[in-house]
Amino acid sequence: MPFDLQFRLAARRADHLYRQRPLLEAPQGPAVVVDGKPLLQFCSNDYLGLANHPEVIAAMQQGAATWGVGGGASHLVIGHSTPHHQLEEALAEFTGRPRALLFSTGYMANLAAVTALVGQGDTVLEDRLNHASLLDAGLLSGARFSRYLHNDATSLAKRLEKASGNTLVVTDGVFSMDGDLADLPALCAEAKRHGAWMMVDDAHGFGPLGANGGGIVEHFGLGIDEVPVLVGTLGKAFGTAGAFVAGSEELIETLIQFARPYIYTTSQPPAVACATLKSLQLLRRENWRREHLAALIARFRQGAVDIGLTLVDSPTPIQPILVGSSARAMKLSAALRERGCLVGAIRPPTVPAGTARLRVTFSASHTEAQVEQLLDILAECWNRMAEEPEADA
Repeated sequence: MPFDLQFRLAARRADHLYRQRPLLEAPQGPAVVVDGKPLLQFCSNDYLGLANHPEVIAAMQQGAATWGVGGGASHLVIGHSTPHHQLEEALAEFTGRPRALLFSTGYMANLAAVTALVGQGDTVLEDRLNHASLLDAGLLSGARFSRYLHNDATSLAKRLEKASGNTLVVTDGVFSMDGDLADLPALCAEAKRHGAWMMVDDAHGFGPLGANGGGIVEHFGLGIDEVPVLVGTLGKAFGTAGAFVAGSEELIETLIQFARPYIYTTSQPPAVACATLKSLQLLRRENWRREHLAALIARFRQGAVDIGLTLVDSPTPIQPILVGSSARAMKLSAALRERGCLVGAIRPPTVPAGTARLRVTFSASHTEAQVEQLLDILAECWNRMAEEPEADA
């Protein structure tokens, strides 16, 4: 048999790395039904609680009634509808950049930007803990590809000294499995000193970070000169779907002309763009969502310290609990689920071996009482598991 798929699947099970899809049987929100069981969930990226907002739902319904339910074709054929164009203009204004370009997914946006900007003879340098879509983009670009030590400007500088051709430095704004922030001021300074461009994927920063929800660039007070290529996704804090790249007129025109993932993909349904326009208004207008979210995060971190949990230094809604082995992470996740809390276990290869964790995420839709409930259940399950011997990784 040329492809021994059964062996590969069995090996993944034996290593406690087998993945299964939980079946969500309710809308996004803190209280859900998964695989037939009511649960309090702490694993969604709906950071501002907009995915099930009545105004966003109404905007999508009206959008579908007006524009239909399909994009119809690629943007360059006849798939670029008025709502798409309006959303691009709104995102450009939101990010303070001349233009923005809409994509169907964040993976596509990252793949498009990197492969359109660098190729053979060029260099792409990436943080070791970047999202898989960024790493894949670097490998597929054909450019000389190297990874610098996580969030380490000195390591980046050493690689920049050996770079050739056009050089693109790529980093997550908020690292999705740790929740920590990229040290953008230091990284941007090194990139600028060596004549390189900086590209930031701020998928998890838009919404929670910045005085107006403008993400990590706003958080650090940086602009288009420091970060020429800014990427954001719409399926997290925006609560809808899709992604965008924001930058100069020349950057966006370059992507339209040369980015294969953009050229050869059907546009997203126009109704989704209508919904996102509404969610963008709410994101900018309702600052209480960010304030409430910050209060929940602070309370959880203090409670986790009291329990004795090991957290990553994260000021974001992503609050990983480091466990160690994949087996222990799975066991703790299962214990929480048995008590009514859904928290995902993150294991290799998503994170390095020996650093399996529970990835707790918070939403502005959570209440203080729900966070207290999570902490109570965590304390009970953690103390029980602490009495048991460590399993193999």
